[in-house]
Amino acid sequence: MKQIPIKMNAVLMTGNGDFEKLKYVKDFNTPKPKENEVLIEVKAAGVNNTDINTRIGWYSKNDNSSDDASWTGEGLSFPRIQGADVCGYIVAVGKNIDGKRIGQRVLIEPSLQKINGVQLANPWYFGSECDGGFAQYTVVSNEHVYEIKSDYSDTELASFPCSYSTAENLLTRANVNKNDIVLISGASGGVGSAAIQLARARGAKVIAITSEHKFKDLKALGAFNVVSREDNLVEVLGKNSVTVIIDLVAGKKWNEFLEVLKPKGRYAVSGAIAGALVELDIRTLYLKDLSFFGCTILEDEVFPNLIKRIEKKEIKPLLAKIYKLKDIVEAQKEFLTKKHIGKIVLEVV
Repeated sequence: MKQIPIKMNAVLMTGNGDFEKLKYVKDFNTPKPKENEVLIEVKAAGVNNTDINTRIGWYSKNDNSSDDASWTGEGLSFPRIQGADVCGYIVAVGKNIDGKRIGQRVLIEPSLQKINGVQLANPWYFGSECDGGFAQYTVVSNEHVYEIKSDYSDTELASFPCSYSTAENLLTRANVNKNDIVLISGASGGVGSAAIQLARARGAKVIAITSEHKFKDLKALGAFNVVSREDNLVEVLGKNSVTVIIDLVAGKKWNEFLEVLKPKGRYAVSGAIAGALVELDIRTLYLKDLSFFGCTILEDEVFPNLIKRIEKKEIKPLLAKIYKLKDIVEAQKEFLTKKHIGKIVLEVV
C-alpha cells in the first residue's frame, strides 16, 4: 500500500476576498477517510468560475457577506480547500468500503448529495461546503467517486467533471434531442464548449455565441453557426428561431434570448457572468409557453452518462493551459481574462 504522508501541499482559502486570500502551504494535515469515504491522491484539478465566485463572496445576496456566501446560502468555514474538478487515484478507503477500490483512477462528481454516506438535506458543492481538490489528497463519500478507464492524461481528465457535468445536466434538464436547434451563450468557456460537444453528440444543431476571434475554433468544435456576443440576436437569428437556449451569461441580452426562442421553447441556465439581475416580461413567458430550468444539482444519471461518453471518446478534453498548484493565482488571473477556449488545469505535485 502507498505510504501516505501526514502533511500535504494545499491551497487554502483563508476568507472571502481577493487573491491574497489564497495561501499555498506545504504542511496541511492530510485528511483521513471516514467509514464511508475514500481518500484520493489528486493528480490534477481544474479551475472554475465557482472557485472565484465563492472566494469573492459572489453567491452572497447580502453585499458579498461571508455569512451566506455558499451555494446553500450558508456561511463557509475557513480555511477551505477549493477545487471541484479532480482526477486522481484512490489510495485508502474507510472501513465500510471495499478495499478493491484502492488503485482505481477516478473522477469526482462535484455535486454532492451525501457526506460520509449520509444524505444531505441540501446538496453541497465539492470545494465549497467541504474541502476539495486543490491539494495533494482529498476525501469524499464513496458514492461520488467514479472509476474512469481512459487513455486521456490526468490533466485532460480533470477538465471534465465540473464543466461537462454542468453542460450534460443543462442538456438533460432541457431534454435536448436531434430535432433541436440549441443556442449556447458563453460558448468558448469550459461549460459552453462542453455543451457544444454534448449537444452535437445528441444530434442537435448548435449556434454558439462568442467573440469573433473564436468563431473558427467553435465551428471546428461542432457549431454549425456562430454569432458575436455584440450582435443583436433577434436581428441576426430572427424571432422564434431556436428551440433551446443554454445560458451561462444572462445580463443585458437576456430578453433577446426569450425573443429568439420558439413557442414551447426551453431555457436552461447555470450561470450569470454578465449580470444576475434581469427583467422578465411575464407575457413572453406564458404567451410563448416557455419552460425555464435552473440547473445546479445534477440529475442522478448525468455523471454516469458523462463517464460513458468520456470512455467512448464521444467528447474530447479541451485544455487551454496547465499550471502548477502553487501557481493558482496566476492560473485564476488568466482564467479571468476569458481569452481561452476550454479549461485551465492545475497539476498537483
